[in-house]
Amino acid sequence: MTYYTSSIAAVPSKNKRQYEEHLVAAWAMLEPLGATRMVEGWGVDVQRGKVNDLFGAVRAEGDESIVYGWIEWPDQATADAAWQRMQEDPASHPMPDMPFDGSRAIFGGFAPILVAGTDRGAGYIQGFALAVPEHNKTLYVEMARQAWDGAFQPRGCLGMVEAWGVEVPRGKQTDFYRASLAEDGEVPVVGWTLWPDKATCDAAARAMEAEMEGQEFPEMPFDGMRMMWGGFELLFDSEH
Repeated sequence: MTYYTSSIAAVPSKNKRQYEEHLVAAWAMLEPLGATRMVEGWGVDVQRGKVNDLFGAVRAEGDESIVYGWIEWPDQATADAAWQRMQEDPASHPMPDMPFDGSRAIFGGFAPILVAGTDRGAGYIQGFALAVPEHNKTLYVEMARQAWDGAFQPRGCLGMVEAWGVEVPRGKQTDFYRASLAEDGEVPVVGWTLWPDKATCDAAARAMEAEMEGQEFPEMPFDGMRMMWGGFELLFDSEH
């Protein structure tokens, strides 16, 4: 089963070009270890939240931009073996210099629970991170499927991926648990919707807001106040 290593980080805006070069070098190292794809988006419309947000998730400082991305693997075993090889023999798999503070990045391993449409051909990404009570997993998948069928796909969304945390490490400074203010029994979840461009995504958001105006917001199987999201222009796609 497809498996994702998802990550969120803060990068000095002036280092955008260096970060792109870093991604090219990282992919050259990861592909021989079994990774099938790597995608990264550069934050252009990242929302500030009342409770938490992606800036706070990675302790963004000054003029730093949020980046959101994932590495796709054929399965968890391949991903685990790759990370272990890099840890056991770092000299043979040197990580390229990072033009950002990697100690504040958050990452984890996630298994897909919903994949709809296509994740190819997108120019714009909406990325999400949240915490969902473990016992509400089925309800969450049902909600995501309804959102895809009734709201996103009809308004031009190319695809949707929702992924459930299965190997999410605790960090010294930051991690997905702290970012989402996860409570006991909650699991970190990431998801992304893929769009042809920002204009299509923005138009869809306006249409959905207008449709919901005056209506009672439906009950959700998670605390929506702690959900974090943002819009990202495609920066790197290994398939390109």
